[in-house]
Amino acid sequence: MLPGIKKTLPLRFDAVLAKLPDALKTEGFGVLTEIDVQSTLKAKLGVDFRRYKILGACNPPIAHQALTANVGAGLMMPCNIVVYEEPDERTTVLAIDPMGTFAAELPELKPLAEQVQLKLTHVLERL
Repeated sequence: MLPGIKKTLPLRFDAVLAKLPDALKTEGFGVLTEIDVQSTLKAKLGVDFRRYKILGACNPPIAHQALTANVGAGLMMPCNIVVYEEPDERTTVLAIDPMGTFAAELPELKPLAEQVQLKLTHVLERL
């Protein structure tokens, strides 16, 4: 499994997607991008896939601090959050864990990565 913070909820896909922006907002994040993987795969490949969205979330103050500390930090932005439908009417949310991706290699970003990890954990707890 990729480094991430995961939570599977006993809620339908649409209900989770409706709650996620407010949960992100409570931790200072906004949604910058939204990719509908299901419709993209259907349009580009003609294949059917479960409902699956990738949201790109950003916390502007933390993003600014990270870019100031290391201009290459933009490679890891925005923070991806994946929402996908399970076969049993549950939904899984998986958020990137910056402690498992770039913090170990860039010590100047470790304190910010810890903040983001905590904030994203709180987001998933609110769902």
